[in-house]
Amino acid sequence: MNDKYQSVSDINKYVKNIVDKDAFLSKVYLKGEISNFKFHSRGHLYFSLKDEESKINAVMFEFNRLRGLDFEPEDGMNVLVEGKVNVYVPNGAYQIYVEKMTQDGLGNLYIEFEKLKKKLAAKGLFNTEHKKPIPKFPHKIGIITASTGAAIKDILSTIKRRYPICETILFPSLVQGDGAKENIVKQIKEANNYDLDLIILGRGGGSIEDLWAFNEEIVAEAIYESKIPIISAVGHDVDYTISDFVADLRAPTPTGGAEMAVPNIEDLKELLKQYQIRSYQSINSYLNNYISKLKALKTSYILKNPLALYEVKEQKLSNYIDNLNTYINNLLDKYKFDYKLLLNKITLLNPLNILEKGYGVISKDKKIIKSVKQVKIADEVVIKLYEGKLKAQIKEIL
Repeated sequence: MNDKYQSVSDINKYVKNIVDKDAFLSKVYLKGEISNFKFHSRGHLYFSLKDEESKINAVMFEFNRLRGLDFEPEDGMNVLVEGKVNVYVPNGAYQIYVEKMTQDGLGNLYIEFEKLKKKLAAKGLFNTEHKKPIPKFPHKIGIITASTGAAIKDILSTIKRRYPICETILFPSLVQGDGAKENIVKQIKEANNYDLDLIILGRGGGSIEDLWAFNEEIVAEAIYESKIPIISAVGHDVDYTISDFVADLRAPTPTGGAEMAVPNIEDLKELLKQYQIRSYQSINSYLNNYISKLKALKTSYILKNPLALYEVKEQKLSNYIDNLNTYINNLLDKYKFDYKLLLNKITLLNPLNILEKGYGVISKDKKIIKSVKQVKIADEVVIKLYEGKLKAQIKEIL
């Protein structure tokens, strides 16, 4: 019943058998740019070869690498390869098994690219602290690219679809060939004279030669000096230019640049909807809380019996007055006691009280006589008694 169905392995083996017998595929010569390069621990090289429109997986086994490869392959290099195309049965993918590989003439451009990249990195043009933030909700965006072609169409259609309230201004520029680098610099400076929130600098994909205007030092410096944030949206996912490293943000494609530049209005609508729901919930929670408090107040004992609050306060006031009176009375009693005690001490020490008992105070020339040595025979002295004074003369000193 199932005899007509084949296994996946059968199909892959069948296709491999066809490819094996194809004379054209047994010896092919390809040129392209290296991407996704990996150096395996066993010495094999795995990478992809790409051009403007497509790519093919490639492998160069160690024995072929050791047999004559005289340079170190890297991503972005343009190379010429010889080999055969075959099918790798386990995953059904076809790839080129590279036997020889040499650098294409454009490999020199890649060397220049790396030199400039190191130079500008040393000058700090790639440092993250110089990157300007991309506004979340731009009102006006400048676009520097060719006035015709897929790039401008993709950028405009993406912005219109995602964020139609944003205004766009095109600063048309050459993006490759003679005069392109000067034209790009001119338009970056021109765009900085406008009230823009953001600039998208972009073009579609191409070879390293096609994209070279975005690898020029004067373009990098113009991007760095721009007071307006710049998104670099040059080429395709695998393409990297100096502009990508200097710009405030790198996008993989022109369409990706437009997506990074503006929010999705549908997402904003959903976000506003969520905010609305949360606002209603917050207000309802707030109102319900105060409604509960109001109900509690309405049923409280104090509101039902307002005099009870007065009676409690009145009782507290009476207690305060009683405590104050007690404190004052105690304080007065203490002061009276201290007064009497002090008066008794003063009375005991009063010299007049001593004189009242029959004693007298003898003085000479208004000085109290305390010793017989202070007087001599015939001296006149005054004797102070409790009542009155006496004058006397010394007759004899015993």
